[in-house]
Amino acid sequence: MDLFSQSSTDAPKEFMPLAERARPRTLAEYVGQEHLVGAGQVVERAIKTDQLFSMLFWGPPAVGKTTLARIIASETKSEFHGISAVTAGVADLKRIILAAKINRQMRNRRTILFVDEIHRFNKAQQDALLHSVEDGTLVLVGATTENPSFEVNSALLSRCQVFQLNPLSLENIRTVVQRVLVEDSILQVQQLQVADDVVDFLIKNVSSGDVRGTLNTLELAANTCPVNENGERVLTKELIANTAQRRYVNYDKQGDAHYDTISAFIKSIRGSDPDAALHYLARMLEAGEDPKFIARRLVIAASEDIGNAAPMALVLATAAFTAVTYVGMPEAQIILGQATTYLAGAEKSNAAYLGIKEARADIQKDGVAPIPLHLRNAPTKLMAQFGYADGYQYPHDYPDHFVRAEYFPKKMVKKNYYRPSANGFEIKIRDRLKRLWPKRGK
Repeated sequence: MDLFSQSSTDAPKEFMPLAERARPRTLAEYVGQEHLVGAGQVVERAIKTDQLFSMLFWGPPAVGKTTLARIIASETKSEFHGISAVTAGVADLKRIILAAKINRQMRNRRTILFVDEIHRFNKAQQDALLHSVEDGTLVLVGATTENPSFEVNSALLSRCQVFQLNPLSLENIRTVVQRVLVEDSILQVQQLQVADDVVDFLIKNVSSGDVRGTLNTLELAANTCPVNENGERVLTKELIANTAQRRYVNYDKQGDAHYDTISAFIKSIRGSDPDAALHYLARMLEAGEDPKFIARRLVIAASEDIGNAAPMALVLATAAFTAVTYVGMPEAQIILGQATTYLAGAEKSNAAYLGIKEARADIQKDGVAPIPLHLRNAPTKLMAQFGYADGYQYPHDYPDHFVRAEYFPKKMVKKNYYRPSANGFEIKIRDRLKRLWPKRGK
Protein backbone atom coordinates (compact mmCIF):
# COMPACT_ATOMS: atom_id res chain seq x y z
CA MET A 1 0.00 0.00 0.00
CA ASP A 2 1.41 3.45 -0.88
CA LEU A 3 0.71 6.89 0.50
CA PHE A 4 -2.10 7.53 -1.93
CA SER A 5 -3.77 4.17 -2.47
CA GLN A 6 -5.80 4.74 0.70
CA SER A 7 -5.58 8.37 1.70
CA SER A 8 -6.24 9.49 5.22
CA THR A 9 -8.97 11.64 3.71
CA ASP A 10 -11.05 8.46 3.33
CA ALA A 11 -11.36 8.21 7.11
CA PRO A 12 -14.34 9.78 8.91
CA LYS A 13 -13.66 13.47 9.56
CA GLU A 14 -14.17 13.16 13.31
CA PHE A 15 -11.12 10.87 13.46
CA MET A 16 -8.90 13.15 11.35
CA PRO A 17 -6.65 15.80 12.91
CA LEU A 18 -7.52 19.38 12.04
CA ALA A 19 -4.28 19.79 10.10
CA GLU A 20 -5.28 16.89 7.83
CA ARG A 21 -8.86 18.13 7.44
CA ALA A 22 -7.48 21.52 6.42
CA ARG A 23 -5.04 20.15 3.87
CA PRO A 24 -5.61 21.80 0.45
CA ARG A 25 -6.97 19.49 -2.23
CA THR A 26 -6.49 21.76 -5.26
CA LEU A 27 -3.90 24.21 -6.49
CA ALA A 28 -6.40 27.04 -5.99
CA GLU A 29 -6.58 26.21 -2.26
CA TYR A 30 -2.80 25.93 -1.80
CA VAL A 31 -1.29 28.68 0.36
CA GLY A 32 2.30 29.88 0.14
CA GLN A 33 5.25 29.12 -2.18
CA GLU A 34 4.06 31.75 -4.64
CA HIS A 35 7.48 31.66 -6.32
CA LEU A 36 6.65 28.11 -7.48
CA VAL A 37 2.86 27.87 -7.77
CA GLY A 38 1.82 31.47 -8.37
CA ALA A 39 0.28 32.34 -11.71
CA GLY A 40 2.81 31.75 -14.46
CA GLN A 41 5.42 30.21 -12.16
CA VAL A 42 7.24 27.03 -13.12
CA VAL A 43 5.39 24.39 -11.07
CA GLU A 44 2.02 26.00 -11.75
CA ARG A 45 2.75 25.93 -15.48
CA ALA A 46 3.88 22.30 -15.32
CA ILE A 47 0.65 21.26 -13.58
CA LYS A 48 -1.64 23.32 -15.78
CA THR A 49 -0.07 22.09 -19.02
CA ASP A 50 0.35 18.52 -17.73
CA GLN A 51 4.03 18.68 -18.72
CA LEU A 52 5.79 17.30 -15.69
CA PHE A 53 9.46 16.63 -15.05
CA SER A 54 11.39 15.05 -12.19
CA MET A 55 11.76 17.43 -9.26
CA LEU A 56 12.82 17.60 -5.63
CA PHE A 57 11.00 19.73 -3.06
CA TRP A 58 13.44 20.89 -0.38
CA GLY A 59 12.29 22.74 2.72
CA PRO A 60 11.60 22.57 6.45
CA PRO A 61 8.68 20.57 7.88
CA ALA A 62 5.11 21.79 7.43
CA VAL A 63 5.65 24.09 4.44
CA GLY A 64 3.56 22.10 1.94
CA LYS A 65 5.90 19.60 0.25
CA THR A 66 3.65 16.55 0.57
CA THR A 67 0.53 18.62 -0.03
CA LEU A 68 1.93 19.94 -3.30
CA ALA A 69 2.77 16.39 -4.36
CA ARG A 70 -0.81 15.31 -3.65
CA ILE A 71 -2.11 18.22 -5.71
CA ILE A 72 0.13 17.18 -8.59
CA ALA A 73 -1.38 13.71 -8.27
CA SER A 74 -4.94 14.96 -8.40
CA GLU A 75 -4.53 17.59 -11.13
CA THR A 76 -2.41 15.76 -13.72
CA LYS A 77 -3.30 12.96 -16.09
CA SER A 78 -0.90 10.47 -14.62
CA GLU A 79 -0.91 7.34 -12.57
CA PHE A 80 0.49 8.25 -9.18
CA HIS A 81 2.44 6.14 -6.71
CA GLY A 82 3.56 7.55 -3.37
CA ILE A 83 5.97 5.90 -0.96
CA SER A 84 7.90 6.87 2.13
CA ALA A 85 11.67 6.37 2.08
CA VAL A 86 11.41 5.35 5.74
CA THR A 87 9.54 2.13 4.96
CA ALA A 88 10.09 1.44 1.25
CA GLY A 89 12.95 -0.55 -0.25
CA VAL A 90 14.42 -1.50 -3.61
CA ALA A 91 11.77 -4.19 -4.08
CA ASP A 92 9.03 -1.56 -3.84
CA LEU A 93 10.84 0.60 -6.38
CA LYS A 94 11.19 -2.31 -8.81
CA ARG A 95 7.47 -3.05 -8.53
CA ILE A 96 6.55 0.57 -9.30
CA ILE A 97 9.08 0.80 -12.15
CA LEU A 98 7.60 -2.37 -13.72
CA ALA A 99 4.11 -0.90 -13.46
CA ALA A 100 5.39 2.34 -15.00
CA LYS A 101 6.85 0.45 -17.97
CA ILE A 102 3.52 -1.28 -18.56
CA ASN A 103 1.70 2.06 -18.31
CA ARG A 104 3.97 3.61 -20.90
CA GLN A 105 4.10 0.69 -23.35
CA MET A 106 0.55 -0.69 -23.10
CA ARG A 107 -1.52 2.32 -22.03
CA ASN A 108 0.54 5.28 -23.25
CA ARG A 109 0.18 6.73 -19.77
CA ARG A 110 2.72 8.53 -17.62
CA THR A 111 3.61 7.44 -14.06
CA ILE A 112 4.58 9.76 -11.22
CA LEU A 113 6.49 8.42 -8.24
CA PHE A 114 6.43 10.55 -5.10
CA VAL A 115 9.10 9.69 -2.51
CA ASP A 116 8.60 11.33 0.86
CA GLU A 117 11.82 11.93 2.88
CA ILE A 118 13.92 10.88 -0.10
CA HIS A 119 17.09 11.78 1.83
CA ARG A 120 16.56 8.59 3.85
CA PHE A 121 17.14 6.42 0.77
CA ASN A 122 20.62 4.90 0.72
CA LYS A 123 22.86 4.96 -2.36
CA ALA A 124 21.59 1.64 -3.71
CA GLN A 125 17.97 2.75 -3.42
CA GLN A 126 18.68 6.06 -5.12
CA ASP A 127 20.67 4.33 -7.87
CA ALA A 128 17.71 2.04 -8.53
CA LEU A 129 15.79 5.08 -9.77
CA LEU A 130 18.43 6.48 -12.12
CA HIS A 131 17.66 4.70 -15.39
CA SER A 132 13.88 4.98 -15.08
CA VAL A 133 14.08 8.69 -14.35
CA GLU A 134 16.55 9.30 -17.16
CA ASP A 135 14.61 7.45 -19.87
CA GLY A 136 11.27 8.88 -18.76
CA THR A 137 9.73 5.61 -17.55
CA LEU A 138 8.56 7.60 -14.54
CA VAL A 139 8.57 11.15 -13.23
CA LEU A 140 10.15 11.40 -9.80
CA VAL A 141 8.86 13.89 -7.23
CA GLY A 142 10.88 13.78 -4.02
CA ALA A 143 10.42 15.65 -0.77
CA THR A 144 13.24 16.31 1.69
CA THR A 145 14.00 18.45 4.72
CA GLU A 146 17.74 18.02 4.13
CA ASN A 147 20.02 19.78 1.68
CA PRO A 148 19.90 17.67 -1.52
CA SER A 149 23.50 18.63 -2.27
CA PHE A 150 24.59 16.44 0.63
CA GLU A 151 21.83 13.84 0.89
CA VAL A 152 20.96 12.97 -2.72
CA ASN A 153 23.40 11.27 -5.09
CA SER A 154 24.85 13.63 -7.66
CA ALA A 155 23.74 11.32 -10.46
CA LEU A 156 20.10 11.45 -9.32
CA LEU A 157 20.37 15.14 -8.46
CA SER A 158 21.45 15.96 -12.01
CA ARG A 159 18.28 14.34 -13.35
CA CYS A 160 15.96 16.44 -11.18
CA GLN A 161 15.06 20.08 -10.82
CA VAL A 162 15.44 21.21 -7.20
CA PHE A 163 12.87 23.64 -5.81
CA GLN A 164 13.28 25.20 -2.38
CA LEU A 165 10.12 25.67 -0.35
CA ASN A 166 10.23 28.49 2.20
CA PRO A 167 8.70 28.69 5.69
CA LEU A 168 5.18 30.09 5.47
CA SER A 169 4.82 33.76 6.29
CA LEU A 170 2.60 34.93 9.14
CA GLU A 171 0.10 36.12 6.55
CA ASN A 172 0.11 32.69 4.88
CA ILE A 173 -0.66 31.06 8.23
CA ARG A 174 -3.30 33.67 8.99
CA THR A 175 -5.02 32.79 5.70
CA VAL A 176 -5.07 29.10 6.61
CA VAL A 177 -6.33 29.69 10.16
CA GLN A 178 -9.08 32.07 9.07
CA ARG A 179 -10.20 29.64 6.37
CA VAL A 180 -10.31 26.79 8.87
CA LEU A 181 -12.34 28.79 11.37
CA VAL A 182 -14.93 29.52 8.69
CA GLU A 183 -15.00 26.23 6.77
CA ASP A 184 -14.18 23.38 9.17
CA SER A 185 -17.42 21.59 9.98
CA ILE A 186 -16.26 20.13 13.30
CA LEU A 187 -15.19 23.51 14.65
CA GLN A 188 -18.55 24.83 13.56
CA VAL A 189 -20.34 22.08 15.49
CA GLN A 190 -18.26 22.98 18.54
CA GLN A 191 -19.44 26.60 18.14
CA LEU A 192 -15.86 27.79 18.50
CA GLN A 193 -15.50 31.54 18.95
CA VAL A 194 -12.10 33.12 18.27
CA ALA A 195 -11.65 36.89 18.30
CA ASP A 196 -9.24 38.54 15.86
CA ASP A 197 -6.78 39.49 18.60
CA VAL A 198 -6.68 35.85 19.74
CA VAL A 199 -5.96 34.74 16.16
CA ASP A 200 -3.13 37.29 16.06
CA PHE A 201 -1.76 35.95 19.34
CA LEU A 202 -1.90 32.37 18.07
CA ILE A 203 -0.08 33.21 14.83
CA LYS A 204 2.58 35.50 16.29
CA ASN A 205 3.36 33.51 19.43
CA VAL A 206 2.97 29.88 18.36
CA SER A 207 3.46 29.39 14.64
CA SER A 208 7.20 29.98 13.91
CA GLY A 209 6.30 29.36 10.27
CA ASP A 210 4.82 25.93 11.09
CA VAL A 211 1.21 25.80 9.97
CA ARG A 212 0.75 22.21 11.15
CA GLY A 213 1.90 23.06 14.67
CA THR A 214 -0.35 26.11 14.68
CA LEU A 215 -3.40 24.06 13.71
CA ASN A 216 -2.51 21.37 16.24
CA THR A 217 -2.43 23.99 18.99
CA LEU A 218 -5.71 25.48 17.79
CA GLU A 219 -7.37 22.07 17.76
CA LEU A 220 -6.15 21.09 21.22
CA ALA A 221 -7.23 24.44 22.64
CA ALA A 222 -10.65 24.07 21.00
CA ASN A 223 -11.16 20.52 22.29
CA THR A 224 -10.22 21.45 25.86
CA CYS A 225 -11.96 24.82 25.95
CA PRO A 226 -14.78 25.07 28.52
CA VAL A 227 -18.32 25.41 27.13
CA ASN A 228 -20.20 28.49 28.35
CA GLU A 229 -23.90 28.79 29.16
CA ASN A 230 -24.67 29.46 25.49
CA GLY A 231 -23.01 26.21 24.37
CA GLU A 232 -20.05 28.12 22.89
CA ARG A 233 -16.31 27.54 23.24
CA VAL A 234 -14.62 30.93 23.53
CA LEU A 235 -10.86 30.80 23.02
CA THR A 236 -8.67 33.26 24.93
CA LYS A 237 -5.02 34.25 24.73
CA GLU A 238 -4.45 32.64 28.12
CA LEU A 239 -5.89 29.33 26.93
CA ILE A 240 -3.75 29.42 23.77
CA ALA A 241 -0.62 30.18 25.80
CA ASN A 242 -1.40 27.42 28.30
CA THR A 243 -2.01 24.94 25.48
CA ALA A 244 1.14 25.81 23.52
CA GLN A 245 3.33 25.95 26.68
CA ARG A 246 6.29 27.09 24.59
CA ARG A 247 6.95 28.09 21.03
CA TYR A 248 8.13 25.35 18.71
CA VAL A 249 11.57 26.02 17.25
CA ASN A 250 12.24 24.34 13.92
CA TYR A 251 15.72 22.92 14.50
CA ASP A 252 17.31 19.62 13.57
CA LYS A 253 20.70 19.03 15.18
CA GLN A 254 21.82 17.08 12.12
CA GLY A 255 20.09 19.19 9.51
CA ASP A 256 20.29 22.53 7.73
CA ALA A 257 18.74 24.51 10.59
CA HIS A 258 21.64 23.42 12.80
CA TYR A 259 24.29 24.61 10.32
CA ASP A 260 22.39 27.71 9.21
CA THR A 261 21.87 28.92 12.77
CA ILE A 262 25.45 28.41 13.92
CA SER A 263 26.60 30.12 10.70
CA ALA A 264 24.39 33.13 11.41
CA PHE A 265 25.64 33.14 15.03
CA ILE A 266 29.32 33.24 14.05
CA LYS A 267 28.76 35.78 11.29
CA SER A 268 26.95 38.06 13.75
CA ILE A 269 29.95 37.85 16.09
CA ARG A 270 32.29 38.52 13.17
CA GLY A 271 30.12 41.48 12.21
CA SER A 272 30.32 42.91 15.76
CA ASP A 273 26.56 42.70 16.34
CA PRO A 274 26.08 41.33 19.88
CA ASP A 275 22.29 41.64 19.72
CA ALA A 276 21.94 39.46 16.63
CA ALA A 277 24.48 37.03 18.09
CA LEU A 278 22.40 36.71 21.27
CA HIS A 279 19.30 36.11 19.18
CA TYR A 280 20.88 33.15 17.40
CA LEU A 281 22.37 31.91 20.67
CA ALA A 282 18.89 31.95 22.19
CA ARG A 283 17.45 30.09 19.19
CA MET A 284 20.00 27.33 19.59
CA LEU A 285 19.52 27.03 23.33
CA GLU A 286 15.71 26.99 23.00
CA ALA A 287 16.03 24.18 20.44
CA GLY A 288 18.19 22.12 22.81
CA GLU A 289 21.54 22.53 21.08
CA ASP A 290 24.54 21.13 22.96
CA PRO A 291 26.04 24.13 24.82
CA LYS A 292 29.52 22.62 24.47
CA PHE A 293 29.13 22.68 20.67
CA ILE A 294 28.39 26.41 20.88
CA ALA A 295 31.32 26.96 23.26
CA ARG A 296 33.70 25.17 20.87
CA ARG A 297 32.63 27.45 18.04
CA LEU A 298 33.29 30.47 20.26
CA VAL A 299 36.84 29.24 20.85
CA ILE A 300 37.36 28.97 17.08
CA ALA A 301 35.88 32.43 16.45
CA ALA A 302 38.15 33.93 19.10
CA SER A 303 41.19 32.99 16.98
CA GLU A 304 39.75 33.12 13.49
CA ASP A 305 37.93 36.45 13.68
CA ILE A 306 39.50 38.31 16.61
CA GLY A 307 43.01 36.94 16.97
CA ASN A 308 45.68 39.31 18.22
CA ALA A 309 43.44 42.36 17.96
CA ALA A 310 42.06 41.26 21.35
CA PRO A 311 44.23 38.39 22.65
CA MET A 312 42.08 37.95 25.76
CA ALA A 313 39.23 36.75 23.54
CA LEU A 314 40.80 33.32 23.19
CA VAL A 315 41.49 33.16 26.93
CA LEU A 316 37.90 34.06 27.76
CA ALA A 317 36.42 31.71 25.14
CA THR A 318 38.54 28.83 26.41
CA ALA A 319 37.54 29.60 29.99
CA ALA A 320 33.92 29.72 28.87
CA PHE A 321 34.20 26.25 27.34
CA THR A 322 35.65 24.91 30.59
CA ALA A 323 32.97 26.63 32.66
CA VAL A 324 30.16 25.35 30.41
CA THR A 325 31.56 21.83 30.77
CA TYR A 326 31.62 22.14 34.56
CA VAL A 327 28.29 23.90 35.04
CA GLY A 328 25.93 22.61 32.35
CA MET A 329 22.50 24.01 31.55
CA PRO A 330 20.60 26.08 32.44
CA GLU A 331 23.32 28.21 34.07
CA ALA A 332 25.66 27.64 31.09
CA GLN A 333 23.51 30.10 29.13
CA ILE A 334 24.90 32.93 31.30
CA ILE A 335 28.47 31.95 30.48
CA LEU A 336 27.71 31.59 26.78
CA GLY A 337 25.99 34.98 26.80
CA GLN A 338 29.03 36.63 28.39
CA ALA A 339 31.47 35.05 25.93
CA THR A 340 29.24 35.83 22.97
CA THR A 341 28.86 39.50 23.79
CA TYR A 342 32.58 39.92 24.56
CA LEU A 343 33.61 38.35 21.26
CA ALA A 344 31.02 40.32 19.31
CA GLY A 345 32.15 43.58 20.90
CA ALA A 346 35.89 42.92 20.60
CA GLU A 347 38.22 44.40 17.98
CA LYS A 348 38.49 42.11 14.97
CA SER A 349 41.38 40.72 12.96
CA ASN A 350 41.74 37.62 10.81
CA ALA A 351 45.45 38.25 10.11
CA ALA A 352 46.67 35.18 12.01
CA TYR A 353 44.02 33.00 10.35
CA LEU A 354 44.96 34.22 6.87
CA GLY A 355 48.65 33.89 7.65
CA ILE A 356 48.58 30.20 8.53
CA LYS A 357 46.32 29.44 5.56
CA GLU A 358 48.71 31.17 3.18
CA ALA A 359 51.79 29.52 4.68
CA ARG A 360 50.27 26.05 4.38
CA ALA A 361 49.14 26.74 0.82
CA ASP A 362 52.70 27.66 -0.16
CA ILE A 363 54.07 24.47 1.37
CA GLN A 364 51.50 22.38 -0.50
CA LYS A 365 52.43 24.15 -3.73
CA ASP A 366 56.23 24.48 -3.43
CA GLY A 367 57.26 21.94 -0.80
CA VAL A 368 59.83 22.74 1.90
CA ALA A 369 63.51 23.73 1.91
CA PRO A 370 66.08 22.45 4.43
CA ILE A 371 66.03 24.13 7.83
CA PRO A 372 69.17 26.32 8.25
CA LEU A 373 71.87 24.67 10.37
CA HIS A 374 72.03 27.54 12.85
CA LEU A 375 68.36 26.97 13.73
CA ARG A 376 68.76 23.26 14.43
CA ASN A 377 69.41 21.74 17.83
CA ALA A 378 72.79 20.13 18.59
CA PRO A 379 72.19 17.71 21.48
CA THR A 380 75.24 15.58 20.55
CA LYS A 381 78.90 16.35 19.75
CA LEU A 382 78.56 14.74 16.35
CA MET A 383 75.72 17.06 15.41
CA ALA A 384 77.76 20.03 16.62
CA GLN A 385 80.66 18.87 14.40
CA PHE A 386 78.32 18.98 11.42
CA GLY A 387 77.47 22.61 12.19
CA TYR A 388 74.14 22.17 13.93
CA ALA A 389 73.27 25.32 15.96
CA ASP A 390 76.53 26.95 14.80
CA GLY A 391 76.16 30.70 14.62
CA TYR A 392 72.81 30.88 16.37
CA GLN A 393 72.33 34.23 18.14
CA TYR A 394 70.29 33.99 21.34
CA PRO A 395 67.91 37.02 21.28
CA HIS A 396 67.78 37.36 25.08
CA ASP A 397 71.52 38.16 25.08
CA TYR A 398 70.93 41.37 23.11
CA PRO A 399 69.30 44.73 23.90
CA ASP A 400 65.49 44.68 23.76
CA HIS A 401 65.81 40.87 23.62
CA PHE A 402 66.15 41.07 19.85
CA VAL A 403 68.84 40.47 17.25
CA ARG A 404 68.28 40.76 13.52
CA ALA A 405 69.00 37.36 11.99
CA GLU A 406 67.77 35.12 9.18
CA TYR A 407 65.13 32.55 10.11
CA PHE A 408 63.77 31.50 6.72
CA PRO A 409 65.35 28.59 4.80
CA LYS A 410 68.07 29.86 2.45
CA LYS A 411 66.41 28.59 -0.73
CA MET A 412 63.04 30.06 0.12
CA VAL A 413 61.86 33.53 -0.82
CA LYS A 414 61.05 35.43 2.36
CA LYS A 415 57.39 36.32 2.58
CA ASN A 416 55.15 38.26 4.96
CA TYR A 417 52.44 35.81 5.94
CA TYR A 418 51.35 37.70 9.03
CA ARG A 419 50.06 41.19 8.25
CA PRO A 420 48.75 42.73 11.49
CA SER A 421 45.65 44.86 11.22
CA ALA A 422 45.19 48.39 12.54
CA ASN A 423 42.74 47.18 15.21
CA GLY A 424 43.11 46.83 18.95
CA PHE A 425 46.25 45.31 20.41
CA GLU A 426 47.39 44.30 16.94
CA ILE A 427 48.38 47.92 16.31
CA LYS A 428 51.17 47.50 18.90
CA ILE A 429 52.27 44.23 17.28
CA ARG A 430 52.33 45.88 13.85
CA ASP A 431 54.36 48.85 15.07
CA ARG A 432 56.86 46.65 16.91
CA LEU A 433 57.43 44.44 13.86
CA LYS A 434 57.94 47.51 11.67
CA ARG A 435 60.55 48.80 14.11
CA LEU A 436 62.38 45.48 14.39
CA TRP A 437 62.19 44.61 10.68
CA PRO A 438 62.33 47.89 8.70
CA LYS A 439 62.33 46.08 5.36
CA ARG A 440 59.40 43.84 6.32
CA GLY A 441 56.61 44.15 3.81
CA LYS A 442 58.78 45.93 1.24
